[in-house]
Amino acid sequence: MIFVTLGSQKFQFNRLLKKIDEMLELHVIAQPVFAQTGASDYIPANYEYRNFLDRDEFAEIMEKSDIVITHGGTGAIIGAVKKGKKVIAVPRLAKYGEHVDDHQLQLIRQFDGMNLICACMDIDELNIAILQIQNHQYNSYESNTKIIIESIENCLLRNE
Repeated sequence: MIFVTLGSQKFQFNRLLKKIDEMLELHVIAQPVFAQTGASDYIPANYEYRNFLDRDEFAEIMEKSDIVITHGGTGAIIGAVKKGKKVIAVPRLAKYGEHVDDHQLQLIRQFDGMNLICACMDIDELNIAILQIQNHQYNSYESNTKIIIESIENCLLRNE
């Protein structure tokens, strides 16, 4: 299953939802799709959706999914990668009223450069991204929280 998650911010991402609908209509996507559409007002015709999911519903759908298609939000990307999902990230763009600026371009490039996700910078290439992700081996996410805590502890110990 493909899980599309667009976060909970006030910005729509109708462009991505429409593209997925078109791809299902043309049988470019053969898998079932479920979307958490957030603040988008586009109504999908070819897949199930809910605007918002509670934590348990979100976790259940994430668990069932093989592929996660998401916006360029750090939390959405890291959450899916930590669960071992193959992630396609599509940036929200200011020119379409999807965000206030284009910072998601940089975030997606960084995650892609670390070989954690598949970056889809052009929504018209989403079909290529879906094909690419099938056979590509991505790196596992490794948190640096432990390293940061150890560094702080070492600094504090030196100052005692």
